[in-house]
Amino acid sequence: MRLKDQIAIVTGGASGIGLASTQRLLEEGATVVMCDINAAAGEQVVTGLKAAGLEQIDFVQADVSVSADVQRVIAHAIDTYGRVDILFNNAGYFEPGEVHEVPEDEWERAMAINLRSVFLFSKYTVPGMLERGKGSIIHNASIASVVGDPNAAAYCATKGGVGMLTKAMALDYGKRGIRVNAICCGEIETALFVKEAAHYGIPTEEYGKMIGDMHPIGRIGQPEEVAAVVAFLASDDSSFITGALIPVDGGYSAS
Repeated sequence: MRLKDQIAIVTGGASGIGLASTQRLLEEGATVVMCDINAAAGEQVVTGLKAAGLEQIDFVQADVSVSADVQRVIAHAIDTYGRVDILFNNAGYFEPGEVHEVPEDEWERAMAINLRSVFLFSKYTVPGMLERGKGSIIHNASIASVVGDPNAAAYCATKGGVGMLTKAMALDYGKRGIRVNAICCGEIETALFVKEAAHYGIPTEEYGKMIGDMHPIGRIGQPEEVAAVVAFLASDDSSFITGALIPVDGGYSAS
């Protein structure tokens, strides 16, 4: 129960890494305000988690790239629970393509979801953390923030921005009690992974083996493995860590 009595916001929490992290934070004692653009999926997640005895969860439907929606999520957390101690900026979007292939509207969508949302949630959460002199902010930056990835121009550009924003925020807020870190995931078995396999026309199982072999550990990761790192960064166990881009990638970035 490292996170007992802590109030957390998780974006994109209805599936994948966001769902696994929401569950892990709840299991560690936190109260979680989870948001997602998919209202039906979000409500289903809340129902399932409460049925499993993890009752300290609220769901707010939101488009994370829209300022009014972001402020509504944060206002719900503050109005209901008084503060936000932990922010996990997880929501993300991937559309494959080289620069000359990426439609302008897809570029803007990637920027809005992957980078603008991180800015907006941070912008409106930080003031309350500054008042209390404490907080932990975690960004989902992806391993694409530190190494290139072919056929993923927009994704790499946005995640690279998240990585540098992580460092900038850590420098700005470190002496005022707010730690800011990022997880940099390799290939994780999520809906995004399935989408990638379909894009390349490769059966999911075959694609998983092919990509898994690119990771020194010999497989792709599971959302629960990422969630464990998120919980660590959210807790005081990581009290001397800030500005870090932490690989959760099975050794992918080691070579």
